[in-house]
Amino acid sequence: MIAPEDIRKLLVAERARIAERVTKLDTDLDALTRARRGSVDDDEHDPDGEPLSARWSLLAGLLESAHDDARRVETALRRHDDGTYGVCAECGARIPPGQLEVRPFRERCVACTP
Repeated sequence: MIAPEDIRKLLVAERARIAERVTKLDTDLDALTRARRGSVDDDEHDPDGEPLSARWSLLAGLLESAHDDARRVETALRRHDDGTYGVCAECGARIPPGQLEVRPFRERCVACTP
């Protein structure tokens, strides 16, 4: 289990990992968008591999998810700074440290998670 004093370090490290993921996905999506400009618009029947539109959709979804994670970790850092980190935003119960270690930007306990 992670010590309470190391929580902020964990969150900052998570923010850095997410930022790297966003940068890589942005780069990949930009490269794919440039490649797609030079290709036929209807690539759904490309016999040579994955259609560019399928790859674009995948990367766009992954990028959106990474941006969501970035927002969540920033919220967790604010909660840490104001003393509400680790407290369920719904019921006010303490979130078990093991759950926070796995998902450091968790805002709700398991019982309150939809």
